[in-house]
Amino acid sequence: MKMNNRIYVFFRALNPITKILLVLNLGVGCIIYPSPFLGYFILAIILVLACFMKSGRKIGLLILGFGIPVTFMLLFIQGLYSPKNTTIIADLGFAELGLEGTLYALKISSTLLVFLTTFSLFLQTTKNSETVAALTQSGLNMKIGYLILASLNVVPQMQRKVKIIQEAQESRGVEVTGSFLQRAKAFLPLIGPVVLSSLTDAQERGMTLETRGFSIKGIKPTTLIDVKQSLIDTLLKVLSIVFLLFCIVIRF
Repeated sequence: MKMNNRIYVFFRALNPITKILLVLNLGVGCIIYPSPFLGYFILAIILVLACFMKSGRKIGLLILGFGIPVTFMLLFIQGLYSPKNTTIIADLGFAELGLEGTLYALKISSTLLVFLTTFSLFLQTTKNSETVAALTQSGLNMKIGYLILASLNVVPQMQRKVKIIQEAQESRGVEVTGSFLQRAKAFLPLIGPVVLSSLTDAQERGMTLETRGFSIKGIKPTTLIDVKQSLIDTLLKVLSIVFLLFCIVIRF
């Protein structure tokens, strides 16, 4: 189990603000750094960490399913047809592959993958409620925090509702498996109930919050989730800022 994994437990215990700062600084640093190879180096480290955290399959599928197709597409567009191309590294007959466009395509690809993989690990090691609690404790308005939490929970809630409705239909003898057309025929009737129930839940949740004084002004709200800041959090924040400054110095 993941909870017995020391590396997973380590990242799980970090403050969500620390993890958000790591995601942003690593991604922005890859954008600023002049070479694309820094991004791929960070990506290799992320993949190794994910393997130790028992999340290597998810990150690997993300890289294979998104990274490789996007990289080839960018290489085709930027490498062959970028106006920045001045150094030709290959003549393909119908077009010439330029060094400048190729490096630019690799930089975009590596940056996107760093953002995606780090954010994926962030979601796997952080509960949405903890993220919002950390943001509100840092001074974020409670209403904005609620909007963020509601937005993050929309897709999981709708997935659970679809699963419940599908199980209910299957128990009544409705065919929900089989060919694509059969599954589509069974899925289309689900859209209406799922959307309507989600809207009803949102309205009920808002009424519940109002009855508990969510909009009362002049008082300090309390929370059940207390997100703590440790020495390791401070150290990682400093290291991420140093990394970003290093990329800026190298660039300029």
